[in-house]
Amino acid sequence: MDFNMKKLASDAGIFFTRAVQFTEEKFGQAEKTELDAHFENLLTRADSTKNWTEKILRQTEVLLQPNPSARVEEFLYEKLDRKVPSRVTNGELLAQYMAEAASELGPTTPYGKTLIKVAEAEKRLGGAERDFIHTASINFLTPLRNFLEGDWKTISKERRLLQNRRLDLDACKARLKKAKAAEAKATTVPDFQETRPRNYILSASASALWSDEVDKAEQELRVAQTEFDRQAEVTRLLLEGISSTHVNHLRCLHEFIESQTTYYAQCYRHMLDLQKQLGSSQGAIFPGTFVGTTEPASPPLSSTSPTTTAATMPVVPSVAGLAPPAEAALCLEEVAPPASGTRKARVLYDYEAADSSELALLADELITVYSLPGMDPDWLIGERGNKKGKVPVTYLELLS
Repeated sequence: MDFNMKKLASDAGIFFTRAVQFTEEKFGQAEKTELDAHFENLLTRADSTKNWTEKILRQTEVLLQPNPSARVEEFLYEKLDRKVPSRVTNGELLAQYMAEAASELGPTTPYGKTLIKVAEAEKRLGGAERDFIHTASINFLTPLRNFLEGDWKTISKERRLLQNRRLDLDACKARLKKAKAAEAKATTVPDFQETRPRNYILSASASALWSDEVDKAEQELRVAQTEFDRQAEVTRLLLEGISSTHVNHLRCLHEFIESQTTYYAQCYRHMLDLQKQLGSSQGAIFPGTFVGTTEPASPPLSSTSPTTTAATMPVVPSVAGLAPPAEAALCLEEVAPPASGTRKARVLYDYEAADSSELALLADELITVYSLPGMDPDWLIGERGNKKGKVPVTYLELLS
């Protein structure tokens, strides 16, 4: 117990001495040992590395997981050393909703079939996103986090220890300076005519005491200087290790870019497959040119809407004896196609005929279409073999 009390008193004395030295330095009442310029540059570079690593780490976490609540939950799981539960990505959740909607609205309808196809594509996109998040977390976030929680904590600890060693050194310098000044004052030869012998004896005794104090202060200064130099060397080696940290982070950055490139390439391929399945006639929705790809860009589709195309197709002159437009649908088998103005069209979606005047369609089949005078521009006459009937323009992709 006695030993612990002495150690506690000693630690309290050291803390008080450092606090006094630090306060006097702040008020300009004490000298401060300055580090060399190279050491100061190492400290500045280390601080910049730490600050920017923190910012890059936080923003990358936002990129990979935009939901702040999910990030907080993952942070708590990591601090508790528990496995983070598997989380459904936004694309996978959207795919689930689309699949359920198709099941309820009718999987055989054009809308339901399209929902199913898009749901499958979104599920693949969600899976690619999950793989990208996992790869980026391991190859990029983990090394950055290890630096902040490992190497940087060690550097910070040694820097604080170096600061304490410097305060001890400067306190020893100040103590030695004061002891030398007191010794010089005590060794001044007194005037025997004006000073009593008793005072002379006291002055000589004080001079001897201050001489011992100077010797003690010089010994403490040598010890403090040695400890400071040793700690400065340890800290300098750690700070120079920041260069190796930069090299490691550079390698991790290349791996992050590679995984991100793979992710976007997968997304592009999935969307191209979906575009081919849907056979969209609107080129602006799925542009075929992506910068940086080696695949040939699909030629842009005609920007002219099917409705406009149908409206500007050559109009067939009136045929003698032809029924009015309202009755034309009832006798389509008797109507001959025009000599010019017919076009080929590819069917985008399945279409069930509402009555005998309409032609049932199957996705991806080719039919011949043309317009009749006075027809609704949203409809065309379609032929497939010996069958004729009205077909909606929105279900077709005009080819030629």
